[in-house]
Amino acid sequence: MVSYENSGYVKDEDADKIDYEEMMTEMQDSEAEENKERKTSGYPSIHIVGWATHPFYDKQNNILHWAKSIKFGDSEDTTLNYDVRILGRKGILSLNAVGTLTQLDDIKKHVPEIIHIASFKKGSSYSDFDPSIDKVAAYTIGGLVAGKLLAKAGLIALLLKISS
Repeated sequence: MVSYENSGYVKDEDADKIDYEEMMTEMQDSEAEENKERKTSGYPSIHIVGWATHPFYDKQNNILHWAKSIKFGDSEDTTLNYDVRILGRKGILSLNAVGTLTQLDDIKKHVPEIIHIASFKKGSSYSDFDPSIDKVAAYTIGGLVAGKLLAKAGLIALLLKISS
């Protein structure tokens, strides 16, 4: 899945300071409340098993990627949700692969090729940011990974992209 979010420039100063294990624990701790809402809306519950690939931010290319292993409802099957975010001057290009955990090695093998297929045109790249005229996103690198967790905390209203 490919999408673009015109959210503004995402600051990356926090990229090296994030405790992703703590973030994962917080995401898992918020599941019960979120699953009540999902059930009310007619969707199956979601359980985040953990990181399939820990978040990694390539500061040179302004690309963030991570993967979560997820279980839906009472299913024994584990789903892989691999996320890539390419940061630009005015927003984020999102690439998302959904599959099985057995596909993780194949996806990881091809991620370097995939992330360089898409790029921002001249004037729209991350390095073209102009603080005097450009909008800054309401979240940073940590917010991209945490998604709905931050919305729950009242900081932003991001949708956690999970296919059901």
